[in-house]
Amino acid sequence: MSSGETAIPQPVNYIADDWSECETIRDEWNVDPNTREPVHRMVTTGPGDVERALRHAERTYSVGRWDDEARRERADMLERVAALVETRAEDIARADSLTSGVPVGVTRKVAAFLPARIRATAADLLSIPRVRALAAGGRDVRLYKVPWGPAAILTPWNGPSFIPAAKVVSAVAAGCPVILKPSEHAPGSAQIIVECFVEAGLPSGALQLVHGCGDMGAALTGDPRIKIVSFTGGPAAGRAIARAAAEDFKVLQLELGGNNPALVLNDADVEVAADGIFEGMTKLNGQWCEGPGKVLAHRSLVGPLLEALTERIAKVAVGHSLDESAELGPISNAPHFATLESRIEGLRALGATVHQPARLPDLGGFFLSPTVAAGADAAKATAELFGPIVSLHAVDSDEEALRIANAHPSGLDAYVFGGDVERAIEVGSRVLSGEVRVNGAKIADLGDDSAQGFWGPAGIGGHGPAESVRVFCGDRVVGVDSPDLPL
Repeated sequence: MSSGETAIPQPVNYIADDWSECETIRDEWNVDPNTREPVHRMVTTGPGDVERALRHAERTYSVGRWDDEARRERADMLERVAALVETRAEDIARADSLTSGVPVGVTRKVAAFLPARIRATAADLLSIPRVRALAAGGRDVRLYKVPWGPAAILTPWNGPSFIPAAKVVSAVAAGCPVILKPSEHAPGSAQIIVECFVEAGLPSGALQLVHGCGDMGAALTGDPRIKIVSFTGGPAAGRAIARAAAEDFKVLQLELGGNNPALVLNDADVEVAADGIFEGMTKLNGQWCEGPGKVLAHRSLVGPLLEALTERIAKVAVGHSLDESAELGPISNAPHFATLESRIEGLRALGATVHQPARLPDLGGFFLSPTVAAGADAAKATAELFGPIVSLHAVDSDEEALRIANAHPSGLDAYVFGGDVERAIEVGSRVLSGEVRVNGAKIADLGDDSAQGFWGPAGIGGHGPAESVRVFCGDRVVGVDSPDLPL
């Protein structure tokens, strides 16, 4: 099976309401992660085009109308986007699969969910008030939710369609002109999403698309015309964005990931824990910010848990990401594959025994067996893994597990496995993390009103509909003053 079976869109810009060619980066290629065959050259957007995009975003920004009719018009537009995305679901799924390496059976589920995510935002436009009256002693005082201004949205390669779609729809619904820069390793899915938005009839300047590497992201986030930056990616880039944003106090939403802890208590069912950890470390090939990383298991359960995990790994079907029978595909790209190999060797150097029992296909791609590295010094095993890898460590008590987990908190996600659910929830409430899952590792939010915050090194901001309104809208109070008020 080759990458020629599907067409990944060749990256092009969408600037000032027109499509235009990108500049190629000399001798750098995006490759099929299954085979390492070239797919298309890496590209960037030239400085002149970046300036055009910034000028257009600034020129088209307006506080806008937010009465019932205007909100209905915008919601109807988003409904059209959702319908168009439905017609492109298979294109999105295959592009996702060939850039992230995730099996197409999984990326189809992601693509099928995108219209629902877009329609939910359309519904929020009608149900979340943009203007409301404040108690003011009989005077007319109103609180307006006003779009901050032009937004730079920088998205990663591990969620190549969902993250751009979710962030863009929230910003467009808020009324912020968007400049989207997808990962240079996975621009194809984002481009399909943009095509759907454009075809739906966006207002001029509502969405623009540019391409490039870290220097492109820096050019956008450092420009004073950008008022909001929403970024999902690595901590080094996140810190650079935060430093640049501090110059003019931009609004930030930064999701930076971490080495998420999984606490296995002494009363845990080993099979339940193994199922959850295995699912978490292999979901999206382990390439998701909230996946488990450092497993802190009670000493009495370490042996049985290691055995249960390696049994599951030995049975997993690793294959070409477009193979319908594959349960696990390759790592997305060469730089991350090298990083994961380095992480495994680093754990080995800390004293871990490395277990990699899966059978790998002979395809020449970036394939890696799901890996359990057992026995390293837990205090030193702090690097984010972000792949089908966990480190396994023995602890003697809940307090020791919490102390180790919180000494280097991921701040994003955590897991607790235990037989006594009330006890497990209580332990989970003490982990320094925005979300803690008990006895499972699904991707879906824990509840309809889940509002996960990014704590500490995990970034700034959080997830959820209310958080999206906060990120892209600011408060403005307008009302009748009174000479009778004190002061």
